[in-house]
Parts: sequence; structure tokens; C-alpha cells
Amino acid sequence: MVSSRAVPNLVFRQLRGARSAGEFAAAVRRAAREIGEQVACDARYIGRVESGEIRCPNYAYERVFLHMFPGTTLGDLGFPDRESVRGRSARTRVPAAWRPLPGDTAPALSVPSDIEESDVLRRVFMTSGTTSVATASIGLGAHRAAGTPIVLPAQRRAGEAEVRSVEEAVREIRVLDDQHGGDGLYRRAAQPLRAAYALLDSGTPTRRTTADRLHAGAGELALSVGWLAHDSGRFDDARSYYAEALATARVAGDAALEAHAFCNTSFLARDAGRPREAVRAAEAGQRAARSVGSHRLLALLALREAGGRAGLGDRTGCDRAIARARAAFDRGPAERDPEWMSFFREAEMHLLEAQCWSALGDWPRAARHGRRATALQDPHFTRNLALYRAQLAGDLARAGAAEEAVRSAHQVLDLLDRVRSTRISGMLAGTVRVLGADREATAVTGLLERYRAVRKG
Repeated sequence: MVSSRAVPNLVFRQLRGARSAGEFAAAVRRAAREIGEQVACDARYIGRVESGEIRCPNYAYERVFLHMFPGTTLGDLGFPDRESVRGRSARTRVPAAWRPLPGDTAPALSVPSDIEESDVLRRVFMTSGTTSVATASIGLGAHRAAGTPIVLPAQRRAGEAEVRSVEEAVREIRVLDDQHGGDGLYRRAAQPLRAAYALLDSGTPTRRTTADRLHAGAGELALSVGWLAHDSGRFDDARSYYAEALATARVAGDAALEAHAFCNTSFLARDAGRPREAVRAAEAGQRAARSVGSHRLLALLALREAGGRAGLGDRTGCDRAIARARAAFDRGPAERDPEWMSFFREAEMHLLEAQCWSALGDWPRAARHGRRATALQDPHFTRNLALYRAQLAGDLARAGAAEEAVRSAHQVLDLLDRVRSTRISGMLAGTVRVLGADREATAVTGLLERYRAVRKG
């Protein structure tokens, strides 16, 4: 259902010209590949833009559209100013539902400068026809009290609107995670996930394609919520969500979802100190990914394997896995690349290589890749900016480059008013401990004082 506030984007419709929505979507995907972007554009997406349901594209689509129509702005393409879409009130306060629940030990989410309320997250499932469908809220939703049970009519089957809502919830959670990290989002993001699985339990759609999309959407939502748990240090919760996604993939026979689940499981195992499990999960993911047709997916899974082998101290095996990853990555993007992999660019390759060499104790080599990662990183991925700089600061500190490490650590602190990630905070704490041994250096003393002040604040 399109919001009553939606205003058709007639300018964008005129730009499409005589091409069908499907033909135009194909042109968008081609343009994305030309600039190294990954967008899963289809006729449905184009229709939603033209109808006004999508008021402003995300940053990846923005870059693609501006590449397709050089010299234009979003306004020239019929989109309103991004800030007007977000709304002033959304930028000056944090939705109450994103603050920690009673008993939650995660720190409160600081007021970000660019957080936007999302209709998809505030109301994941909408009213369709005369039958009420479940609603789930992780945003404001004042009409719905926190913890209200989600009830689905047993006789209703999920349709196109409900499946689309699940898919949009996945996209929006990923965008917010890219900007702010997992700590402030995790508890609320689980609510739409429960509603998605309730839809599966209420009866899968009669159309096979719609049923497949619902299973894939529910699985991807489980992985997104699991990642928020992972990033906020809740490893047991993350493991459970990743297992749920893997089970969904197996039931649906979805190789792409299965590969994604194994990819996340491998990453979690590495972070949890189980490197052998990380290797096995990455190898299983590579087997599943062979039928997907995405070299980039195989590259990421090879890097997950490399991370596990580094944790085992297997330098030769790690080096070989990195070489396989680089060869696959260099074959370029493809139409079959999963949408969730939009973050996996050259910068991420260097970051993951840096983590491997760091685990093997080769700090100078890790720092070289870390510098390259920070230089290449897209500024729109705020959480990754903090992550890459935290990794670099730690490697520099251990390599004995204290002054450069201090500069990188200050850059991480600059971002912590917008990014809340237990993982990044832990990395920074480790760096501060290493640098603390050199208290005589004025730069180090200044960093330690600022770090203590930020922690108290």
C-alpha cells in the first residue's frame, strides 16, 4: 500500500521515456556495475519510485542515478531534498523505542545528526483490504505499546504487500546499521522478525515466487537481527539467529541465503575465538555459493576462511585463501551479486586482509592494508569508517607507530557520538591499553584523557 502522502514522481517517469519499467531497471543495474555499485533494481522498484512510495533513494541508488544523468541533482530527478524527507524532528531526538529496554545493558543510542524515522520499521506490516495484518514496531508507533503481542489471523496468507514489507524492513535495518552500528537497534529489530516468521506460520503464499521471497526475506531479516546482536557483543543471540536463517535457507532450498548464513556464522566464530569452526563454516558457504553465480560472494567467503586460518596460526593457508579471494574479487561484480553485499568493495577487502595479518601478528603489513581501507572507504558507511580506523589504530599501536595510532584513535572517538558498536568500542579499548604503556608521550596522554572523558560521558 502506498502512503496517502505519496506524490508521484512525474519527472522520473519522463526520464524513463518509452522504456518499460523492466528495461529501465536493467539500465540502472548496468549503470551501477559501471561505477562498482551493487543494486538489486527491478521493475517493482522503479514503479515504487515513480508512484512516490520511495520519496528519496538510498545513497547507492543516488550515486547510480547521478551517474546515469550527469550534471543533475536529486531535485532535478524529481526527488525532494533528503533533509526534508527525514524531517527536522527526526534529526533532533532519538525515538523512544530505540532506547534500551529495562534490563538491557547496552548503552543508550546517542542522538545522531542524520537518523530518519522509517515507515517500514515503524509499521512493517500494513493494513490490506478489509483484513488486518500484523504490525511490528521498532520506531515511534505511539499507537502500539512496546511488547504488545503480534497477532496474525490464522486464515490469512501473506501476499505481495506483506512480502514487500519484510524485504523493506531488511533494507532499512541495514541502512541504519551502516550509519549507527548495532547497539541501539538490536532489541527493537527483533520485533519485525517475529512478525515475519509469524507470517510464515500463518500459511505461505500460494504463488511459488512470492513464497520463495517470503522465506528469503525472513531469513535475511534473521541475519540482519543476528548481525545487530553480533555487533553489540551478544554472541549467543547472534548464533541463534544465524542458525534460524540457515534452517530457513535449507527448508526453502535457497543457496544464496544458505551461503549468507554460513558467511555470518564464520565471521561470528572468528570473533568468538573459534577459528576452526570459522574455517568449516566458510568452506560450507563456498560450497553453497558455487551455484549462486557471484564471484564477489565467493571472494568474501574466501576471506572468511582466511580469517579463520589466521586464527589457527596457519599463515600459508591464510595467504592462499586471500589469493583466491583477490582473484574472485577482481573478476568484478555481476547481476547475481546479493543485495546485502553492497558494503563489500575494495576498502572491505583491505580491511579483512588487515584483520588476517593482525591475527598473525604481522602488524606492519596489517597497517598497510588498514591505511588503504580507510583511504578507500565510502563516507556514507559511517559505522565502517569507525571500524576501519579502529582496526588501523590497533595495528599501528602494536607496530610501534604510536603517533599515527593516536591520530587514528582520535578519528574513531570523533565518530562515537553517531556510532554505537560494542565491537568497535572493544577494539578501541584494546588500542588504548597498548598505547597506555607509553604515557610519557604527550599525544598519548591527550588521547587517554579524552578516552576517559568519553567513557564517563
